Amino acid sequence: MPPLNLGFLPFLNRVEKAALKAVEAEVEWFCLPAGETLFEAGEPADAFYLVRSGALAAFKTGADGRPELVGHIRQGEPVGEMALVEDRPHTASVYALRDSELVRLPKATFHRLTRKHASLMNELARMMLYRLRGGELRARTEPKVFALIATSPTIDLDARAEQLQAALARLGLKSAILDVESADWPGPQLDAYEADHDVVFLCAKLSDALWARRAMGRADRIWVLARADAKPSTPLMPDDASPAAKLKLIDVVMLHHGGDRPGLKAAPWVEAADAARCFHLRQGHEEDYHFLARIVAGRSVGLVLSGGGSRAYAHVGAIRAFREAGVVFDVTGGASMGGIIAAGLAMGWSQDELEDRLYRAFVETSPLNDWTLPVVAMTKGRKVDRRLAEHFGDVEIEDLKRPFFCVSSNLKDASVHVHRTGLVRQALRASIAVPGLLPPVTDGENVYVDGAVFSNFPATQLKALHRGCNIGCDVTRNIGLDPKDFLEPKGFFEWVLTHGFSEPPPVASLLMRAATVGVLERHESVREEVDLLVLPELEVELREWKRFDEAVEAGYRAATELLRNTDAETVKRLKAGSAKRVPSA
Repeated sequence: MPPLNLGFLPFLNRVEKAALKAVEAEVEWFCLPAGETLFEAGEPADAFYLVRSGALAAFKTGADGRPELVGHIRQGEPVGEMALVEDRPHTASVYALRDSELVRLPKATFHRLTRKHASLMNELARMMLYRLRGGELRARTEPKVFALIATSPTIDLDARAEQLQAALARLGLKSAILDVESADWPGPQLDAYEADHDVVFLCAKLSDALWARRAMGRADRIWVLARADAKPSTPLMPDDASPAAKLKLIDVVMLHHGGDRPGLKAAPWVEAADAARCFHLRQGHEEDYHFLARIVAGRSVGLVLSGGGSRAYAHVGAIRAFREAGVVFDVTGGASMGGIIAAGLAMGWSQDELEDRLYRAFVETSPLNDWTLPVVAMTKGRKVDRRLAEHFGDVEIEDLKRPFFCVSSNLKDASVHVHRTGLVRQALRASIAVPGLLPPVTDGENVYVDGAVFSNFPATQLKALHRGCNIGCDVTRNIGLDPKDFLEPKGFFEWVLTHGFSEPPPVASLLMRAATVGVLERHESVREEVDLLVLPELEVELREWKRFDEAVEAGYRAATELLRNTDAETVKRLKAGSAKRVPSA
């Protein structure tokens, strides 16, 4: 068999001719069918691979147990090179998203050729550095081919796709819309079309079963478009699920026409599609298309907020500063009190409404003064339940205007539990259940307490929800206890006579501090997961719920200063709502 011609591959067209010919003479060519595994995480690196055509994807196990996409590998890109160079096992599993052609260079041959041909090693080093630093080549790892699957014949799929196309154009991106006429395109033809566009939409209706299957089988990600006034059929997805479906690369887009029947929820659609995320398109809300365009482009902006009792008021000030600067948050999440504030953003609350609701819920009267003789906690937790019901009602996470999550700590198996479905108020109740202060939440099998116990700054979980820029606000620095509170402490009744029932006693701070002290050692490394980090300077104690204005102002000052000291190009992208990931320093 004559040597393969590989000079057309971007990775090799810049190396010297002698190195190219040496590689072409040694590589082995093979096909990897859609859905098949190239290698699994933990396996030894025994070869170097290059993609001739098709598309692969790398995955790790995410914080919620679902596959978490690391990135896509497309035509001309190397696979497994980092593990091979470092002589370590693979850290991610790689699967074929569609029928792909690859070439393989065995480990011993790879090392021999890179030692002999410096240009080959130089090009490999360039590729690895670009991937690590988030340079231009990183854009190739983003999803490019989206299957838009209409679940009802009444959905105007072309109009939806064209509006998404227009929103992408505003971001400076070139997209294409393909229908059933592209069903018989061979793989290399689709590869060439991808190379000429930033995003490709494959539009199909479930009623056209053959084309819908073909579109899903060729997609990097599947978007299921559903009418919000309808219920899903069972089963919803085809039995012969595509690789993207098997790997949970599915999102549901709920279409609201303004006359949705009451009582219909997004949760059944999410469950039927086994979707990772749920988005909402509301009639007359053009900003929803701009939001989806940012998600598609990997230019969304996420916000993660730490727990910290009353110190978390500072998050409100930080949010105000970013909003004044024109930053729009597309995905939000947090732990404990940070989760409550993040949920308010996902509900669509304005800045005034966010501040007003928090003030009424925590400052005007304390929700933590329904004291009881402790059996499982110092308070009954009923006042907290009523406050959460007052402000979040029966809204489910899947029905929020923007993607949201919060975390709690599962004491049954010592794990972080990510709440991405179900009632918002129930998820928040679990996330703020400080052990000993509030009763834990149980579903009959698991026992959930404050998310801050195991993950007080859930930035890793936020990164699993989108691929854009992430901003964090962390109020856990300098959290201390006042030693005076524990020198000859007053008895409970003496405390009540002096301070009344509205102010929590020092044991509340003790419990809150004890609940989070175990995560502080690994907290610093988690902070590195965000691109911009707000660190307010606070002298507010964990339980000083009346010091709202002071804490809010501290958060505002810190965020304003951060924006002032951030490079102008990054701030410009944030303000435009088109933020890419900020390159590492």
